[in-house]
Amino acid sequence: MSRISVRGFAVASATAVTAVGSVVGVASGSTAQNNDAEATAADTTLLADIPAGEQAQVQTASLTQQADAQAIAADASAKKDAEAAARKAAAETAIAKKVAAEKAAEAAAKERAKAKAEAATRSTRDTSSFPVQSSYSVSQIQAMARQMVGGGQFQCFSNIVDHESSWNYRAVNASSGAYGLFQALPGSKMASVGADWQTNPATQIKWGLNYMNSRYGSPCQAWSFWQANHWY
Repeated sequence: MSRISVRGFAVASATAVTAVGSVVGVASGSTAQNNDAEATAADTTLLADIPAGEQAQVQTASLTQQADAQAIAADASAKKDAEAAARKAAAETAIAKKVAAEKAAEAAAKERAKAKAEAATRSTRDTSSFPVQSSYSVSQIQAMARQMVGGGQFQCFSNIVDHESSWNYRAVNASSGAYGLFQALPGSKMASVGADWQTNPATQIKWGLNYMNSRYGSPCQAWSFWQANHWY
């Protein structure tokens, strides 16, 4: 067994030794210094020097100290493990959020594509459903557009036509030759939806709506671009 230095539990024994030393000191004429020396010796008493009856108490105290030290170490280890677990959980949460955001973006893209397809379907309405006339008033042309363009997009659509041609389906740009409600350049582009593109505003509306949906996604997005650049 190791020779463990004990301070606290040796005091009781040291007291007895000191008492005996005092008597001896008086009998022999020794000074108080002997008592101090004996007390100092008692303070450094080793486990082997402690009576057998008290050694169990000393050992218990030592084990208690060791247990306390181990508990402190265990607490530190547990804290470290908890911090590591928290970091791992935070990382997993961040990954989950990223995946969720990607899925949400994918779903939004699908919704936009669906809306675009629906808008394109609306714009392919048969223009023959509108009676062919020799001429059309602005109110008649706008009524056609309202039936062909979704309600939430009509104002943006109208804003572009206002700026491009003031709803004149026969408008011609003298310098470039751009033609019609949307000032298509060249105007013959509109033949892709109808041979009567020069005289039928319904055909022009169909072409213009297709153009805005395919190039910008919607009339309102086309109008946002127009506002920033003054062309579309």
